[in-house]
Amino acid sequence: MNAEIKAQLLSVGSADIDEALLRGTTRTTVPSSGPGAGLESFFLKSGGHRVRLSINSHSPLKIAGDSQEVAVIRDGVELVRAELEPALCHCPEQAYLTISGRCIYDCKFCPVPRLRGEVKSQERILQLVEEAERTGRLRAIALTSGVERSPEDEARVAVQEVKALRERYDLPIGVSVYPSKTSSEDLYAAGATEVKYNVETLSSPLFQKCCPDLSLPLILRSLEKAVDIFGRNKVTTNFIIGLGESDECVRFGASRLADMGVIPILRPISPHPLRTGEIQVQRPSTDRRLKLGRMLRRVLDERGLCADRAESMCLACTGCDLTTHRDI
Repeated sequence: MNAEIKAQLLSVGSADIDEALLRGTTRTTVPSSGPGAGLESFFLKSGGHRVRLSINSHSPLKIAGDSQEVAVIRDGVELVRAELEPALCHCPEQAYLTISGRCIYDCKFCPVPRLRGEVKSQERILQLVEEAERTGRLRAIALTSGVERSPEDEARVAVQEVKALRERYDLPIGVSVYPSKTSSEDLYAAGATEVKYNVETLSSPLFQKCCPDLSLPLILRSLEKAVDIFGRNKVTTNFIIGLGESDECVRFGASRLADMGVIPILRPISPHPLRTGEIQVQRPSTDRRLKLGRMLRRVLDERGLCADRAESMCLACTGCDLTTHRDI
């Protein structure tokens, strides 16, 4: 697999696969946060690249092979051969856990408010991390969360979880939550390694349309503050592609974030059946994904930011995105 092939796979985002191939040591994962929440998926790895695809019997991508090696086929043409990679909790090599699978906010691309998912206790989180550690493949811990009651309450819970995990594990710990006034200071003091606050988009009209309950100025201030506390290359943000933004909007937004010391993750939109008809979205094409990925690489290089230094969360996983400095 190379960047071009991975971009082709990501432009579809799903594949038709025989469930028999997913038995045994390789298992699927069902994200409980973000636009892809509730959709069962699996991971492929080839040539140092990793991709996550959701399971869809109607997908134009077909998976054929055995438990050792599979081929990804489209229109009768083999695109790539890869191995099915085991997931631990949500992704390979990480215990990536959602604290609260519920959210009081109603971002129009996100299914979480409709799913009313699980709220994990500290005991459950520690149990899941321990199970992941026993595999011998655990390299990092990541926590994310919706907002069950308020950002302040969610940040306090995340701090408590980080403290409990830090007492047991000498591993990178990344945290992605909606920011509160003191979340960066509190998470850093608790032992978090990296932090992520998602801007979603830097088009103000699109933000107001898609995330009417959130505050873009608050998120930007929080990201800037987080860089002061955690340092450069330790603060990231999801920038969703496919909401109707222009390429110039992406370039401007990526440059603005990078000037702050923040690494943007260009996250392709995953249309979800629970949000059908609420907003118009279009998963980015292969060509657009490569064009924007190369643009982001230039933006980060010019500012001395290195996405491949990430130790946890999305930049370390790389499955959902064409990841700067790892894929492109």
